[in-house]
This record gives sequence, C-alpha cells and structure tokens, in this order.
Amino acid sequence: MVESSRPSLQIDLNDFKLHLHLKGRAPLTLHFNSPSRSFYLSVIAMVVNEMKKSGKIKSIPLQEHLDLLALFNETIGGAAGSSDKENLLHRIYTKWKDALPDLEEAPLFKVLGKKKKEDADGATGKIYSFSDAEKDGWANLFEYVGSEENVRLKFAIDKIGVGLNETSIIFGDSLNGDAWDQFISSLKSSRQEEQREPEPVEQTPAPEPPAVPFPPPQERKISWFPRYRWVLLIAAVGILAGGIVIWKTYLSPAKIEVASIGQMKYPLPDKPSIAVLPFVNMSEDPKQEFLCDGMTEEIITALTKVHDLFVISRQSTFFYKGKPVKVKQVSEDLGVRYVLEGSFRRAGDRVRVTVQLIDALRGNHLWAERYDRDLNNIFSLQDEITMKILTATQVKLTLGDQASRVEKYFKGKEGLDCYLKYLEGCKYNLGHNIDDNRMAQRIAEEVIALCPENPAGYVLLAWVHQMGFWVGSGKSPQDSIEKGIEIVKKALIMDDSKARAHALLGNLYALKREFDKAIFEGERAIALDPGEAESQLWYGMSLVYVGRPEEAIPLYQKAIRLNPFASTGYYIHLANSLRDAKRFEEAVSAYRKAIQRESNNIFAHLNLAGTYIMMAREEEARAEAAEVLRINPKFTLEFWEKVLPYKDRSVSDNLISVLRKAGLK
Repeated sequence: MVESSRPSLQIDLNDFKLHLHLKGRAPLTLHFNSPSRSFYLSVIAMVVNEMKKSGKIKSIPLQEHLDLLALFNETIGGAAGSSDKENLLHRIYTKWKDALPDLEEAPLFKVLGKKKKEDADGATGKIYSFSDAEKDGWANLFEYVGSEENVRLKFAIDKIGVGLNETSIIFGDSLNGDAWDQFISSLKSSRQEEQREPEPVEQTPAPEPPAVPFPPPQERKISWFPRYRWVLLIAAVGILAGGIVIWKTYLSPAKIEVASIGQMKYPLPDKPSIAVLPFVNMSEDPKQEFLCDGMTEEIITALTKVHDLFVISRQSTFFYKGKPVKVKQVSEDLGVRYVLEGSFRRAGDRVRVTVQLIDALRGNHLWAERYDRDLNNIFSLQDEITMKILTATQVKLTLGDQASRVEKYFKGKEGLDCYLKYLEGCKYNLGHNIDDNRMAQRIAEEVIALCPENPAGYVLLAWVHQMGFWVGSGKSPQDSIEKGIEIVKKALIMDDSKARAHALLGNLYALKREFDKAIFEGERAIALDPGEAESQLWYGMSLVYVGRPEEAIPLYQKAIRLNPFASTGYYIHLANSLRDAKRFEEAVSAYRKAIQRESNNIFAHLNLAGTYIMMAREEEARAEAAEVLRINPKFTLEFWEKVLPYKDRSVSDNLISVLRKAGLK
C-alpha cells in the first residue's frame, strides 16, 4: 500500500487486496484471497473505473458490461459468478447486497490488520472487533438499484470520506486507467492462451521389451490346466465384469454429483452447515405423513441448539418435499456442505428409519444407517440420529446443547397422539386467516387436554392467540394478547429453557406496549438459541415497535439466511423495518418477495400501499389498496389503528395517514 496522510482507497489487482486509509482510523487491508473472492474485487474495480471515467460517484449498469464480467468469471474467478453467463447479474447482485457489506463476518475477503475476538475461554471466535461506525461505513459502500436482472451498482466511497481523486486502481507499476487497461489485456491474453489447442506431439514408438530366455527344460507333468487355461481366463474375466456390473447396479452407493462453492447462492458459512431434507414417507398409510415430517422437524430443532453448527430451517428444506432433487442442487441453493436424507416406514407398532449424511462438496456418504424400533421409542431414535450427525460433522457439544430433549415432552402412546396434533395445529396457524386460526386454536386445546404437562401445547396455543391479535379472531385484540401472555407463561414454568417461548412472550409484550419486558425476553431467546429463525423474527419485531428498525434489519436477514425459503411473514417484517428506516426501495423489493410467495396476503399489500405513498407513487399505492379490499372487503383503518403497537404514536399516526391517502377508510 502506498502510504498517504490523506484518506485513500487503493485497489491492488496484483495481489487482489483492497487498502483503506481513513481519517482517524487505523489502516485496514482486505484480502480477496481466492478465485471466487478475486472475482468480486474485480467487479468493485470495474465499478470504480467506470465512476472515474464519468468523473462522478454514481450507479453503474451491469448489463452494459456483461462481456467483461464473463471474462472475469472465466479467467480469475473459476466460474465463481456462475457457470452460465446469463446468471452472472443475479449472483453479483446477491453478493453485492448480502455478502460484500458484511465486514465483521467477512464472507468474501480475509481481514488483515484486525484480530478475531476471543471468548471467555480464550478460544478464537469468527467475529472481528470493529466499531459500529466501521461496520456501518463499510456496509453503506455497496448501494444498488433496479432488479436482479437489471441491476446498477454503486461504490459509495463518499460515505467513508473518500473522493475519486483519493481512489486508485493498481496493476503492475501502473495506476488507474492505464492499470485497468493492462489488467484487462492480461486477462484476455490468459484466456487466449487457455483456448489455444496444444501442438501435436510426435509419438515415439515404445521400445520392445527385452527377450526373456526360456527356462531350462523340466520334467513334463500331465495337467488339464494348460489346455483349458484360455477358457478359464475368459470365464474369470466374465465373472469379474459381471460382478462389477452387479456392484455398480445394485450394491454400490449411487454416484453423487459434487457441489460447487462457486455456484452457491449464499456464502458457505465458516462452521459446519447442514440441510435436513424432509424424510420420505414409505408407509402405505398416507396418514403417517405428519409423523414422518415431525421426525424431520425435531432433528432440525435439536441441531439448531448447537452453537457451532449452521442449520437451515425446516421451512426452507420442506420446499423440496415431494420433489425429485439432487444433493448438489440443495447444497448450492441453500449454501451448505452437508445434506441429510432419510425415509420412514411404519408397519403396525414398528418403524423403520433409514438415514444417510452426505458431504456435498466431496460427493460422498459420511455414514448411512437403518434403524428398526418400536413406535414408542421414536423420540429416543431422533436423539440417536441427531447425535450421529453431530459426531459425523465433528461438532463438540456442551452440556447446555444437550439439555433439552424432545423425549421428555412426548412419551408413550399419549405423547405420540399429542405430537401429531401439535404438528397439525402448527400447520393451520400458518394460514394467516380467521378460519384457520380458529381451527388451530381447537387443535391446540386438544393437545393440552391430552398432555397437560407438555409445554409444547401451551406454546402453540399462545402463538394462536398472537395470530388472533392480527387477524381479529378473538373477542378483542387486547383479549388475545392477555390470553397469549398467560398461556406462554405456563409453558415457561414447565421449561424455562425454551427459546421460542421466550421470543413469543417478548413479542406479546411488545403488542401490549410493555417494551422493556419485550426486549428482555427477546434477548433471552437469542441467548438460549442463536440458531432459531423464529426467535430472530419475533425479537426483530419488538425492536421495530420500540423504534429501533436498523437493529432489527440484520436479525431478519439472519432469519432469512437460516430459512432461505422463508414464509411471507419474514419478508413483510423485513420490509417494515426497511420502510421505517427510510430505505424505501429495499422495502418495496421485500414486500414484492412476500407477495410472490403469497399473493393474497393482506398485510403485504397493505404495507406496500403505504410505502408507495411515502415514495409519492400514488397510482401504485391505490392499486395495492384495491388488493387489500379485494382480499377483505370489510377492512377498516379503525381496526388497523387499534392494533399498530408502535411505542412512538406518531409512527402509527403517519402509517394510518398514508393508508388513507392510498384510498383506504
């Protein structure tokens, strides 16, 4: 790095390093130290070069530079962007908005000049020690507008106090324009060299082996072997070939296509990462589907409690349910290394479960097992499978990680019946409408009646009342909240370690406008289970209502990362936080994603209508308001005003005002 007393930013394309020298801060270097990472530094350099050519800091349309991006991808990037040229823009867009801004986790570069934090035991963690100003400054560098197919990127160096004159590109001994031209020329030369066919090499005849003298004459022995030796040899070869065919066809494990890190839609986490696919129901009775799905879900839930394991949530892996899918696709779609597959068969009071854990990056099985058990032992079997996974992925458990087991909640025949009803109730409560909410309440009450000592039934019923607050299925919004709080507290009396119960209680307190209690419970939930997506979601909601939307945004983003195929609600709440933080374009994008997943979700259309008014896009706002009334002709702003739980009343008043301008009453 060329030292300077002035603020400066230098992109070194010799070593693929980015040097930052900012006023009042220690110099910092980011090393883009792999083909995949070098690809993205080249994209940054291209944007900077285009800004310098125009003489101003502005957004650069990528579509105009697709051939150049393909050149980066083919040469230095090792297909890091995508093996398909048409997918490059989508991949770059995703990395620009999600991975590159993350200075602390550093998924696309190695941070030089900063040490990682140490935990209480002196072990090095993955998080770098940066001030909030440093993290925010870096994140704000990466601005984007447009869609994934028509994206324009901006490297907003002015936000960290650097101008174009203080920004330089280095290659060889040259700077800026000359350096960039030489860099591109070197890549083109490299590609031409790779494409040039090798000259034919003259074949030299192999020397004949030296003659071997015959052995001295021996006494002749009469034997049938020499006469039939060729017949036996042919037969042996045939048997061997047949054996190979039989092995490959019937006995050997199926060949697994190797996943590519460069093709992954999300950066591969630093710790072991796993997706548990929904087990396949091999039973003749389709009613066993709930039990089969439940086993998958409980294994996922147990794994999320392990701090050193990154687990994709149930909702995202169940996206593949009933679909023919390859391990390679799952790994690349979700950004994980390990994939667990299984099948379930019930016959009377016996179950057979087969499980295999696959390393997608190596294309091999880590282990495969078959379990035959009595039906009453199914929950201990789930624990056994979970522990096997943890051993195979070399995760060290602590006592706390093992503390909570499903087995202590669901035991024997009654426990199994409760469990099946519990799963059915969860399914109905995700319907987001009055009829499904009331059905979920009836089922939750049946679970409690069957198993009154089981906290899971109480958590489900409290969740039902929380949903009832929003859809208006109870006597009043206030009544729904009071009942929800009362019931979830009963669950916590039974087991205070349930993270989801604490997160739900925190959200109920926020809806009741008891914000200090809400934040306390949300923080408690995250501490108990940092890998639980819904805990992130509910705590984020409390932060938004208390007026801290910027803090909620990374929680929602983490929840969606844990659950890449997240439900509509995840994107609505992310959009709400972006809207409240005045990041309107991003909010619109998130609302649109919610509507893509559930076109008749009234909350997505309602909040999008208000956001459009804030952006002075009245015609689009009125179209969304019309969708609200199509979905629910009885919708009134009077009801909506009663349920908005913001601590700052002026926020609620403004939301009602913009909805009124959109045409709602």
